[in-house]
Amino acid sequence: MSRVGHHIKAALHQVHSIAGLMLALLLALIALTGAIMSFEDELVEHLNADIMHVTPRQTQTPVLMPDELVARLKEGQDLGKVSALMLSSDPSAAVRIRFGRDEQGARPSSLYVDPYDAHVLGSPRGEEFFATVRKLHRWLLIPGDAKGWGRQITGVAALGLVVMLISGLVLRWPRRAGSVKMWLKPNLGLSGRGLHRSLHAVIGTWVLPVYLVMTLTGLWYSFDWYKDGVVWLLSRPEVTAAKMQPRMPSKPPRVSGSAEPAQPIGFDRAWSTFQREEGDRFSKALLTLTNGPGAVIRIRSWSKGSSLDTTRDEFRVDAVTGLVISAERYADKTLGERIIANVLDIHRGAILGWPGKLAFMIAAALMPLFSVTGVLLYLSRRKLRRPAQPPLGRLVPGE
Repeated sequence: MSRVGHHIKAALHQVHSIAGLMLALLLALIALTGAIMSFEDELVEHLNADIMHVTPRQTQTPVLMPDELVARLKEGQDLGKVSALMLSSDPSAAVRIRFGRDEQGARPSSLYVDPYDAHVLGSPRGEEFFATVRKLHRWLLIPGDAKGWGRQITGVAALGLVVMLISGLVLRWPRRAGSVKMWLKPNLGLSGRGLHRSLHAVIGTWVLPVYLVMTLTGLWYSFDWYKDGVVWLLSRPEVTAAKMQPRMPSKPPRVSGSAEPAQPIGFDRAWSTFQREEGDRFSKALLTLTNGPGAVIRIRSWSKGSSLDTTRDEFRVDAVTGLVISAERYADKTLGERIIANVLDIHRGAILGWPGKLAFMIAAALMPLFSVTGVLLYLSRRKLRRPAQPPLGRLVPGE
């Protein structure tokens, strides 16, 4: 290796070591919380199998319309404002109801409700646990959630991981680059520093592609400039322009002093419009009352053949008139726009099915290994560089 190449590698080694020491604990925390959430859907469904399903009624007993369901639920009890309902075309599926935040910023637990008589089946087990883990993973439990500093801190950690992945790959590039054994087989016959180095380098090579995918998709949730750049790169120009423009209110503002009474905002008209448009093609639909101006209901629907959470259609319907404001169908998206829609499932490996989720979970769970071996290598390197202490007798002149 030339002297220039030696200096470059030395500089990369310093960058790799400094970034690793600064971010070791933070990356381990983010990775472990991500691993915990890998099979969240399956775990929650298993824990709540007894309250997520009901006995289907006869055809003479239809399911309740959303507004009547909410009205019966609230009879005699103050549950707060209903913000979303998960409805299903399956007659044996319970309705999941979510509530908005109260004046103190707290959100009540969601409920599973019988769609035929609004009988409360119970609150989902594990909901609060996974909500806390998700906040820790995304925002480190820092106040403000997505609007606080936690979002930027996790983004900086992700950028640091990109630097470590690239520098680590360059540093361990073997002389025989075409040898699969050199790349992928750790030397378990070693001990001490040699074993730590082998595990750190070889297992790091195994998980490098997974970490790179996790990092590049995770940055989507941390930085708006990154998200806007990806949208510009992968979307059609008209879609990019629509996403960059601020959303306008669906109805003109009321003139001050107008005697026109306020229209009650409910889910029924939007739900009826959606059923008329979709028929029986959907498996489940999430109706959410948006926080923006105007009485708009956002409806996310999943087709019966959908296996991914992000493979969905999205509609916006005026809650008062029942008119469709916008319709965004997954089938109409280009390849780039489908990649954008599936960012979350790509991030957690679900795009590859349960084997992908398992592989991503294992890779995330291995992050503490690199933190520990990296610190051990740093400490052993400092010990090797430390000058040998002279014998005590030689410290005193004349003895």
